[in-house]
Amino acid sequence: MLRASPIIFGILILSGSLMSQTKPGIACGTAASEIVATRLGSAVRLDAGNPSPDWERAAPIVFCADWQGKNPDPQRATTVRALWSPEALYLRYECAYRELNLFPDAGANGRRDHLWDRDVAEAFLQPDPSRERYYKEFEVSPNGLWIDLDISPGPLTDLQSGLTRSVVLDQKTMRWAAELAIPMRALTAHFDPHAVWRVNFFRIEGQHEPRHYYAWQPTHTPKPNFHVPSAFGRMRFAP
Repeated sequence: MLRASPIIFGILILSGSLMSQTKPGIACGTAASEIVATRLGSAVRLDAGNPSPDWERAAPIVFCADWQGKNPDPQRATTVRALWSPEALYLRYECAYRELNLFPDAGANGRRDHLWDRDVAEAFLQPDPSRERYYKEFEVSPNGLWIDLDISPGPLTDLQSGLTRSVVLDQKTMRWAAELAIPMRALTAHFDPHAVWRVNFFRIEGQHEPRHYYAWQPTHTPKPNFHVPSAFGRMRFAP
């Protein structure tokens, strides 16, 4: 059985200071292929609706183009920030959306199989780039459901990372935000803050195919496919 992962979840109106304010018609995207995780002095309290000031110290990456790097849609823009401590990696997503397509059911701890069949934000993390076909996958939905997976050439397995998360959905402004805390021990046996990880971030939205598949670093596959480690960007850990 998976360990329970607490969640803070609500539907409320968020102020402009809490969410990215990308406007329709304005191009969005981060040219760099690197995200820098900012070091924390102490653990951060997850509260997606009232984020810690620590998140403002983390440089954001933004994407709104599809998995081929085409068809940008600022009304589905995704902003990602990263923080770290020796104990955990923290990720914050801020997501604009056009429509919602959500699973209404999940396990008692919020875990949901095949979460990617509905709206999600995703992170693929590869602490050891020398093992190209081995990485970790994390997904969270606008209503707070989640899944974590250990990706390898063998059978798909649950990572059982012990992640915690906070999610808030604002249906008035059509935005949602999620914060994840992933124990470092679930990502790597020996965390080295000088190492450079390979990573990629994604969004999926839509009720019917063709759905909308967005990627920070495009995978350029003929059909939507996020599982292309050679296309991953980099994550560096700022001291």
